[in-house]
Amino acid sequence: MMSLIIFAVLVLVLIFYIINIYNTLVTLKNRYQNAFAQIEVQLKRRYDLIPNLVETAKGYMSHERETLEAVTSARNEAASVLKAVHDAGAGGAEIKQLAGAESALQGALGRLQVTMEAYPEIKASENMMQLSEELTTTENRVSFARQGYNDGVMAYNTYRQSFPPVFFARSFGHPADAELLEFEDSAAIQEAPKVSF
Repeated sequence: MMSLIIFAVLVLVLIFYIINIYNTLVTLKNRYQNAFAQIEVQLKRRYDLIPNLVETAKGYMSHERETLEAVTSARNEAASVLKAVHDAGAGGAEIKQLAGAESALQGALGRLQVTMEAYPEIKASENMMQLSEELTTTENRVSFARQGYNDGVMAYNTYRQSFPPVFFARSFGHPADAELLEFEDSAAIQEAPKVSF
């Protein structure tokens, strides 16, 4: 009788332990998905600022059309990739695509900055100074949100790969590790692009 009670207690402990593994996987996955939602908010804010920036710059740089179109095109591509990532649920391939689109956008913004250096009247524009400040603030928010996302992904992946959750993760609907959001240009990770007008 005593051995039956001990066996039943061990089975209950094992069941509760497995339930805890499942709940922890779900919690960690939800955390990194929420962190990605915060990145989405900031990227959408940036995507909304860029057309205003381009429109303001057009008034001063009408013959720099190619540069302005490159920024607009990169912004539109990044926005469509972000929507695809959102619709697909932030999978590995989609995150890499978003990182590539964001790197292209940052490169286009960098070229715009270099081009604008030749137009001192843009720098003096109050509207451009305000847009520049908002863009810099947004870039800082994107970096902070991306750091939170990557921290969440790291916690999820570490737990998912640890023993014994690694044996249960696939059967609980967690077949693969989450993908970190890293930009191709390592300098872009370290600092926000500086856009001065």
